Amino acid sequence: MSNPGIPYVLITPARNESAFIEKTLQSMIRQTCLPLKWVIVNDGSTDSTSSIIRTYIADNPWIDLVDLPVRKERNFAAKVHAFNAGQERVKGLEYEVIGNLDADISFEPDHFEFLIEQFRIDPKLGVAGTIFREEGYSSETDSFEGQNHVSGQCQIFRRECWEEIGGYKPNKAGGIDWMAVTTARMMGWKTRSFREKTFFHYRPMGTAERSRAASSFSYGEKDYYLGGHPIWEFCRVGYRMTKRPYLIEGLALGAGFVYAFITREKRPVSRELMQFHRREQMQKLKTILKSLIKSRGVNNFEVAPANQVEEKLR
Repeated sequence: MSNPGIPYVLITPARNESAFIEKTLQSMIRQTCLPLKWVIVNDGSTDSTSSIIRTYIADNPWIDLVDLPVRKERNFAAKVHAFNAGQERVKGLEYEVIGNLDADISFEPDHFEFLIEQFRIDPKLGVAGTIFREEGYSSETDSFEGQNHVSGQCQIFRRECWEEIGGYKPNKAGGIDWMAVTTARMMGWKTRSFREKTFFHYRPMGTAERSRAASSFSYGEKDYYLGGHPIWEFCRVGYRMTKRPYLIEGLALGAGFVYAFITREKRPVSRELMQFHRREQMQKLKTILKSLIKSRGVNNFEVAPANQVEEKLR
């Protein structure tokens, strides 16, 4: 194993992850750059998650397990509480980078060596991650987010940045990873999802205990309560309707946004963060529009290929 140069710790909130957590465990023990400590918080699992983790602890003393009581409710605020319980286990360690690692992903042996090196190269880098893939999906080509967005499944922070933003903010409906990375950017830190590496996410985003259409509806609601601009959402819905399964997920996304608007769902973000977020979205759309005009000409209204649009969003 190589010396990480910059010491780091990882925390994994895990609830009923017996189907996939061994893939994450296998990926971590093969890393060329190990963390000082990897704390896995078993958040009240009712399956064999805890027993699977225990089979790896004896041979890997840098892995720690925290067992929390069984609970009925499943929400994103609980994930933050589990993460905080894990953070308590590393508070006495001298680390410079701290990260969230979900329990349903796998990655190459040099994944963290690469990411930690990016913090050494750029002292202004506050949050880092990579693109990810799912069955039939790639965040590099199918996401309507840009390269500055870092997906929460594997999201690591410079400790100074983490403490400045106040860590993850509990919100039952979700968006905790988005709020963290966007707040970091608002405070002047660089955030980046690197294209040189990737990880595989085994459970499609937001589909735990619900269908893909229901997940899209929920994401539409989240786009509203996180302060997304209606014009941006209209474009996102249109783009999503062009992806398999055609129409359905895009319509569900738009329905979720409209429903949240009508019911005036409470927004957990500050007015300052919402304004910053909307400025970024409008700047992205301006960049896309300029690209379309430049590539097709002012008098040519033919739609540019999707990969040209995606390139501007990365």
